[in-house]
Amino acid sequence: MNNNNNNNNIKTLSQFKDKQYGKVGTSKRDDLDAGYENFKIGAMIHDARLEKGLTQEQLAEKTGTTKSYISKIENNVKEARFSTLQKIVELGLGGHLELSIKF
Repeated sequence: MNNNNNNNNIKTLSQFKDKQYGKVGTSKRDDLDAGYENFKIGAMIHDARLEKGLTQEQLAEKTGTTKSYISKIENNVKEARFSTLQKIVELGLGGHLELSIKF
């Protein structure tokens, strides 16, 4: 068995996304990347909430939102404004939301 042939089919995640969704800057690729960022934010809020031992309802009460709204953010159904995310993280979870720009 020749392993060299098998290695030719291996692609990085970036190469796969380039082939399937186009290069960075194309609308299809930008939509994919934006969707991932929203998913990641929801997953981080979900994990932090569980780590703090809070239910969605308890987190919603602390931040002046609803359980349904928290659920939608955690499940990537609803995009949240930065100010709302800041409330959830700071008031609800006792953390600090950081924003960075990378080139």
